[in-house]
Amino acid sequence: MRPHWGLSRRGAPCAKRKGNGLPSFPKPDEEGNVPALEYVRASIARDIIRERKALGLTQEQLAKLSGVRQETICRLETGLHSPTVRTVEKIERALKRAAAQYRDRHGAVKRA
Repeated sequence: MRPHWGLSRRGAPCAKRKGNGLPSFPKPDEEGNVPALEYVRASIARDIIRERKALGLTQEQLAKLSGVRQETICRLETGLHSPTVRTVEKIERALKRAAAQYRDRHGAVKRA
């Protein structure tokens, strides 16, 4: 099922998610098996979205902090694209730095 596509701020395609705003996990097949790649993509996307929102960051702010293009953040958050290890590491470092700054200002980081 393809998500409804909108445009990101810079005109790149970005999925508009319904419900809780997180991409859904793939459905299991008749034998109960879930496609691994699709599951990993959705899991990474959900983690990025939750952490970013918990820190009050926009996609553009996370992109700037991580050195990754906003369009890349958008594509990863759809759960339809696979990130490289390097991209995941950049985003993870940026989220950790942002979390530390958030804690310094507000105490604990709220979880989405």
